[in-house]
Amino acid sequence: MPAHRSKQDEAARQVRRDPYEVLGVSRNSSDQEIKSAYRKMALKYHPDKNANDPEAADIFKEVTFSYNILADPDKRRQYDSAGFEAVESESQELELDLSSLGAVNTMFAALFSKLGVPIKTTISATVLEEALNGVVDIRPLSLGEPISRKVEKQCAHFYSVTITEEEARAGFVCRVQSSDKSKFKLLYFDQEESGGGLSLALQEDSAKTGKVTSAGMYFLCFPVYRLDHTVNSIAAAKDADAAFFKKLDGFQPCEISELKAGTHVFGVYGDNFFKSASYSIEALCAAPFMEEKANLRAVEAEILGKRVEISKFETEYREVLAQFTEMTSRYAQEMQAIDELLRQRNEIHASYTIAPPMKRSSSKSRNKGPFRETKEDAQVRDKKPTRDRSKKKKWFNIHLKVDKRKPC
Repeated sequence: MPAHRSKQDEAARQVRRDPYEVLGVSRNSSDQEIKSAYRKMALKYHPDKNANDPEAADIFKEVTFSYNILADPDKRRQYDSAGFEAVESESQELELDLSSLGAVNTMFAALFSKLGVPIKTTISATVLEEALNGVVDIRPLSLGEPISRKVEKQCAHFYSVTITEEEARAGFVCRVQSSDKSKFKLLYFDQEESGGGLSLALQEDSAKTGKVTSAGMYFLCFPVYRLDHTVNSIAAAKDADAAFFKKLDGFQPCEISELKAGTHVFGVYGDNFFKSASYSIEALCAAPFMEEKANLRAVEAEILGKRVEISKFETEYREVLAQFTEMTSRYAQEMQAIDELLRQRNEIHASYTIAPPMKRSSSKSRNKGPFRETKEDAQVRDKKPTRDRSKKKKWFNIHLKVDKRKPC
């Protein structure tokens, strides 16, 4: 059976198409172009829209697999240099649309997530299609006025925020957090020029930050970076050291760094497995936060420098670790060799003798119990003469009287 499976896998590799060809993009396409192409194709071939079409399901898997390669800078670079073999050495992250799963499969996905298996959920195709068709309810969100609500699982709430030219130049921030640590996605949509539909442009998965889960988008008129915690998570799970060295691999620049004046649409998507997500959303103008802007820019520059530094340090660390492993292995071998030589030396010393080898005492002699008188011992004891102490005492008294009668 394993041999048969390996032949099938080999056949699948031979017919696998170029990811650029699958997504219909060129090799020098930007990340945003790749993401846009993926979303259009994923929406077109999504299982929700093609329930009885196995060919569409295969195309959807191929599109998702191709996007997983090209969306990751490291995997894309590895593929460009060495093809599929370079990226197939590491397991692909499991990506699921919970809205298309049954109750049992969703339960298994939740179990795997709790066990630490990296599972990246996608937005329901129904939500994306409704947004694209412009049939969603959009609630206005005023600057500086947070709104708290609860969104059902695999559903979304939509908000519109209007900013002026001055506010756009100062910078804009949209943040969502959940005090009960619900999982959610923060979404940003581009408005289609024709038809009034919305197409997904950005998304941020919630992450635990202290006692809450939170996600934010920062449009501050300079490159702002985001940290994707799922990047290389499987590789990190296989290698304890990789959890440290891969930690900053997901630190990548956001596709959009500033917004223009006008109305913009955001969404909050319920990403829990079984229950609704409680959250609070707020939109802020960054003008009162000039010090925070400067600090963020400085800290992110340090993180970029640290990422380069850690990459170099990893090479040195791996070399020293290999030497240490070699030294510890040699230490064990040398210790074993010394013990063996000393044993041989003791045997040679012991061979210089003509005396017969000493025998160990038997277990019977070593384990003698308390003395017990036998019948024969009792007979011998009874035959031995014993003195009568009463006669001896009487004889002594008689002689003492006789002595007293003698004159002085």
